[in-house]
Amino acid sequence: MPVIRFVREDRDVECYPGENLREVALREGVELYGLKGRLGNCGGCGQCITCFVDVVGESTPGSLSNRTGVEEQKLRRRPQSWRLACQALVNHSVLVLTKPQVGLGDADQKIAAAKAEPLPAGPTAWPMQESDEADSTDASAESATSDEEA
Repeated sequence: MPVIRFVREDRDVECYPGENLREVALREGVELYGLKGRLGNCGGCGQCITCFVDVVGESTPGSLSNRTGVEEQKLRRRPQSWRLACQALVNHSVLVLTKPQVGLGDADQKIAAAKAEPLPAGPTAWPMQESDEADSTDASAESATSDEEA
């Protein structure tokens, strides 16, 4: 599975390919928002720009989906490495700095350490799930076995 390495939090989180970066961060308890964002974010629509992150290193080009039109408009005066977490889909393992607008005293050291440790590539597709037919076949077999025992 792709791994998102949250540099500020010093934490690696696995996700499925194509998952939304904001949703993964919130699910895993990673704080994306400053005070303003906690008080009034748009819920992932790309309108408030309070969930932006800095992609500080990509294990492979295209680790995240391409910038959306919303991102191009909202982040036009920001560094190219900044993304809106709500608009970014994780394709491959990636390093992310949350709240890049907030200072981080030892940022260079933390980023260098995060980049020094390789990220796993992970699978490139969602795991295959058994079909409903297999489940119903298993249920029928279990039912027949129960009837024979009785």
